[in-house]
Amino acid sequence: MAESEAETPSTPGEFESKYFEFHGVRLPPFCRGKMEEIANFPVRPSDVWIVTYPKSGTSLLQEVVYLVSQGADPDEIGLMNIDEQLPVLEYPQPGLDVIKELTSPRLIKSHLPYRFLPSDLHNGDSKVIYMARNPKDLVVSYYQFHRSLRTMSYRGTFQEFCRRFMNDKLGYGSWFEHVQEFWEHRMDSNVLFLKYEDMHREWSNSQMPSCRPAPLPVTSSGQRVETAASTFLSCQPVCFRAAVLELLTDPVGYPWIDSCDERLAQSVGRKWAVVG
Repeated sequence: MAESEAETPSTPGEFESKYFEFHGVRLPPFCRGKMEEIANFPVRPSDVWIVTYPKSGTSLLQEVVYLVSQGADPDEIGLMNIDEQLPVLEYPQPGLDVIKELTSPRLIKSHLPYRFLPSDLHNGDSKVIYMARNPKDLVVSYYQFHRSLRTMSYRGTFQEFCRRFMNDKLGYGSWFEHVQEFWEHRMDSNVLFLKYEDMHREWSNSQMPSCRPAPLPVTSSGQRVETAASTFLSCQPVCFRAAVLELLTDPVGYPWIDSCDERLAQSVGRKWAVVG
């Protein structure tokens, strides 16, 4: 699989370690040299995979999945390092060799596009939960994330960052293509496509007690998020809802930073409308 060096970022010092391009997609430097191994990563039927474009509600989704799949106590989840329980496939730590040996059922995360995930996932060998988020909210969160990381050292304006986002110059490539690939597979039996905004809309004003997971039969598509997610994870709907309510803190509808012009805002909005 061929890899080529990506164009140096235009903002000085934006990325101390340059991204690189893999089959036309800009990826973080730690993905270099391991894409073939990722494609051949052995998948188990009991695996649950959480896949998102960065800043799409990954933390919320991983904690909800962990709570309902492991029967964990919501009051205790804040005391543990949840990232250790759900490793990211492509990250340097803990690494592919360690993830391969984890005890089943494994909970694994990734930000990679659908086409770069292990080929066995494409064959329906384990469950994949994908979460999409309105890019108008995502890009604000992604901008703040880049500014907070010492390794990124991003000091450009928000408007410049938006242009980077729209021109696919950030890690993991085009948001639109990332979401579109999973949208096209949303009817696959092993794929559950969720939207962050749907979680807010269904549960932000609800009050439900916590509970333990219990098995339910597999259901068809087209149901409410609560029902679809709970059956996909084999737990009662009330369990999934309770877990979401414990963790639903990141807002929907960030105020756009003043430096982002209306034309950019409209362009980002049009992309979301495709799956909205």
